[in-house]
Amino acid sequence: MTVCSTAFETLGRAQSKGLAHPDLPIALVPHPFGAIKREAIREQALRTAYDIAYLVSPAAAPAASKLVTNLRAPTIQLADDIEAVNRHFREQRWTDGFPVIPPTRERVERMLGCTSRKVDDVIGLVAPGYGAATVERIAINAVMAGCDPEYLPVLIAAVDAIAAPQFNLQGIQATTNPVAAWLIVNGPIAKRLGMNAGANCLGQGNWANATMGRALRLIMQNIGRAMPGEMDRATHGYPGKYSFCCAENEDESPWEPLHVERGFKPQQSTVTVVGAEGIVNMNTRTKIVSEVIRVFAQSMPRPAGNDYRTGGQPWIVLCPEYAEILRGGGLSKAEVKRLIWEQSKLPASKLAAIDFELVQHARRAELGEVTRDTMIPACASPAELGILVTGGPGTHSAYVQSFGNTRSVTREII
Repeated sequence: MTVCSTAFETLGRAQSKGLAHPDLPIALVPHPFGAIKREAIREQALRTAYDIAYLVSPAAAPAASKLVTNLRAPTIQLADDIEAVNRHFREQRWTDGFPVIPPTRERVERMLGCTSRKVDDVIGLVAPGYGAATVERIAINAVMAGCDPEYLPVLIAAVDAIAAPQFNLQGIQATTNPVAAWLIVNGPIAKRLGMNAGANCLGQGNWANATMGRALRLIMQNIGRAMPGEMDRATHGYPGKYSFCCAENEDESPWEPLHVERGFKPQQSTVTVVGAEGIVNMNTRTKIVSEVIRVFAQSMPRPAGNDYRTGGQPWIVLCPEYAEILRGGGLSKAEVKRLIWEQSKLPASKLAAIDFELVQHARRAELGEVTRDTMIPACASPAELGILVTGGPGTHSAYVQSFGNTRSVTREII
């Protein structure tokens, strides 16, 4: 059975259906409950407990169903009319709101020609619907997004990464938070595909960046069945959920690139997935290393941020100019992480009372006893703070907040 709040009933029923148990009973807790006074909590908890006891009785238990075992995608016949095709896809909710390229058999086969994997190989199960992401289904969504066939190996590796338990795709897909899957590509493949690691690398204009980021979103929606308003319960969402993808500017970075930092060889190509909540622009004109560290660090503390409540994995995106300034000041990447981590701590007294209680429980193992005088770091250690050098000329860097209950995952592209 499923237990969820009334606001998440749609998610609960959609997920039960996606897991081949459409009649699974659901015990509902009235929403919202975050502001309920303590004296009312016991009564509500007892009511929910009675519901659970009834629903799990033999008379109420659902009959077992079998998951669909046919891994090949079905073929549908539509008129050779781009507008009619997009109208049908829109009605079926197979798009992200933008027009798609019809995934004809010929286009999908061209896409599949860029991998040696079998078409029915399952790369991973995509939460929250836990649909089987076969190579063929990944290719179909890549075609729809407008990807060139050469992009397919990147997407196969990205799906393998988002399916890793530490990425917590279930939480990312079903949360009310505005969180997207950010793709970071490293190694020779980034140049080979013509990816943008320079000016406006997180914006529009580059075909590879835009379509690969979009393809992963379509995969998360169509295979993972995270439809907005159903399993995808984002209160607002944000534009990064359409596409969020870039390459690291390895040529202009003064340090080892991300994939080398994570144990891969420079000649290997990788993709890293990050559960990213949004970007805060950081612009300063100072060239004094200590001031750069200080203003970047002080741009991070947010009493309402997930990183500080749960101990996340935030990222600093450094423009090449400021990466060189920091290296010129004698700092390694590890030293930059340590200094920013130390100077970005948030006084626990800044937290709302209920969030303070959450931190006391959620981060006790890491921080010990948390008092109002405790200085709370954004992540458990400096090593958990990501540093990425990318972008073009200018004095702008960025703080990318994480979902909190997620860890980035890097996979080799083969």
